[in-house]
Amino acid sequence: MTQSAAAAPQECIFCAIARYEAEASTVYEDETVVAFMDRYPVTPGHLLVVPRRHVVGLEDLDGVTGGHVWAVAQDLARALRRSSFRPGGMNLNVCDGEAAFQTVFHFHLHVMPRYTGDGWPVESLPKTLDRDRQRLDSDAHEVKAASARPAGGHPSGA
Repeated sequence: MTQSAAAAPQECIFCAIARYEAEASTVYEDETVVAFMDRYPVTPGHLLVVPRRHVVGLEDLDGVTGGHVWAVAQDLARALRRSSFRPGGMNLNVCDGEAAFQTVFHFHLHVMPRYTGDGWPVESLPKTLDRDRQRLDSDAHEVKAASARPAGGHPSGA
């Protein structure tokens, strides 16, 4: 964890928004999440879905909350498509950690409406690595070995 989950809430802007101590243009809220317009949008309609409880990144996010964040984001993406924004597409994005360009260390899911020629290029990933099947199988084994989730099951084994 790059930031202290215990210390961060006092100075965390997303925690302040969740506690109604900072301004936000709220789109949706319930006891688990709050969704609001991004203060620095990359496209019109860009919003964030944020857990109310302070969690820094994916590793700190429990499955129930994570699933709810995703479900709310999906509903809001659907609403954006029906709204006057009329996007031609949608990007959902999580930046987890400094190397992934996370700047606010409170987990958040970006819901970004996309428009033809919107000036925010996201190109397909470059094919810089060419892995043979043996190396891919080895990589898969490494991830499986580190995972708390058994193959084909849930973390609890249920």
